[in-house]
Amino acid sequence: MLYLTVKRETLISRLYLFPWNPGQIQAVEQQEKPQGSSRILISRPERSFKLNSSFRLNIPCSTAINPQKIHLIQRDTTPSFFRAVVKMTAIDIEMELFNDDERTVWKEKVSQDEYISDTCSTSAVSGAGGPAVSSLTGSAEQQLRSVRTEFVKRASRAVLDGLLDGLLQHTVINQEEMESVKVIAERAEKARDIIDMVLRKGTESCSRMINLLGELDHCLCSQLQINSVGVPT
Repeated sequence: MLYLTVKRETLISRLYLFPWNPGQIQAVEQQEKPQGSSRILISRPERSFKLNSSFRLNIPCSTAINPQKIHLIQRDTTPSFFRAVVKMTAIDIEMELFNDDERTVWKEKVSQDEYISDTCSTSAVSGAGGPAVSSLTGSAEQQLRSVRTEFVKRASRAVLDGLLDGLLQHTVINQEEMESVKVIAERAEKARDIIDMVLRKGTESCSRMINLLGELDHCLCSQLQINSVGVPT
């Protein structure tokens, strides 16, 4: 599991390494939620990692990676992770994992479009101890319409795909609408189509989208200064 946090001009990545365990997945999600980080969907390794093996992470553009190695074992606590610091944003991040024999066992390239490259300081995240950020008021439709331009600029591909799945699940959009947007390759165009499609459907649909956005990317909601709103049942 990979999580990224952007703080001013610094990108912090946390790559969790652990055997498949639903309980630990939940533990990671709970640990990351208050940090305002974004989960990035990554590819699986071609072969399963062996228990009791050690792994080393390399990110060429990073200034620090800790720890140097992780020993893969079953844990009852929150799993171990590599924490890497990159002193720049708006770049593609290349990651490579090596085993004990220094052979590459996994590679990934995270495009700059996959994460939020704008400033997201901890003071913008609820509970981070910084000054509160004022939020927009008005109906869900008014809020969403007022942040349309910024949403198109900032929403990552992972968030957009998550929104499509959530909007379909809540019957805000139908299967045909989802598929027509999902095939759009350009990130900004996809973001524009999603928000415009929801805006055309009225306030209740906008409320659903805002709430889904809060679940998928709390940091982005803080940047846009939009509030979760109640949805009629």
